[in-house]
This record gives sequence, C-alpha cells and structure tokens, in this order.
Amino acid sequence: QLQLVESGGGLVQPGGSLRLSCAASGYTLDYFSVGWFRQAPGEEREGVSCISNNGDTINYVGSVRGRFSISRDLAKNTVYLQMDSLKPEDTAVYYCAAPRESVSSSCSTIAVDYNFWGQGTQVTVSS
Repeated sequence: QLQLVESGGGLVQPGGSLRLSCAASGYTLDYFSVGWFRQAPGEEREGVSCISNNGDTINYVGSVRGRFSISRDLAKNTVYLQMDSLKPEDTAVYYCAAPRESVSSSCSTIAVDYNFWGQGTQVTVSS
C-alpha cells in the first residue's frame, strides 16, 4: 500500500516562501504520478500541480503558475512543492496524492483521478 506524508507547512507573510514535502513509502515514485492539491475552508479541493511518473510532464493551475514549482527526488522518494511569492489566497490545507494507476508522460490535477492521499499540511499566508 502506498502511503504519503506531507510536511513543511506553516505561517508565512505575504510574499514569502515555503517548501512542502511529500514523502512516499510502500512503492517508489517512478511508478506513480503525484499531484498537489489544496482545500480552503468552505471550498472544494483544488488541483495545484502534478508531475508524471517519469517526471517529464508537469502541470500547474493558472493561479500558481510562475510562483510554484514541483520537483522530485527519487533517491529520497519525495516530491516537493516550492511555493514563492505567496498570497493570502494561497491559505489552505495542502495535500499530495497519487493514483492507483499512472500513464507515462501524463498527470492530472483532478482530485477524482487520485486514490491515495496524505493527511495534509496547513499553509497560512498572513501578515
């Protein structure tokens, strides 16, 4: 069973940066695409970014493109989300997720496409 654990959230001022980590166990990440999602209170879960299982396809939602960067370290079996120029509207619980099956060179930012989820990490952007 694939397990995912997020870390790195916290409180940051507008314009600041955070790096989230998603550590996987049970399977190596080159079998799975990984997506980052976020959910603010009262809002639906929103796809933020994803990276394909072979690492050659990366997608971002428009609101974070140019500010967020997804990457992975296969030696550590970890996917990262570098978040720069943070805004108050980025405040949410951030989750990483993986699907049961992945297609090479493809990844999705749609939540229903994912089966395995981490517990989430809170990101708060406030002065």
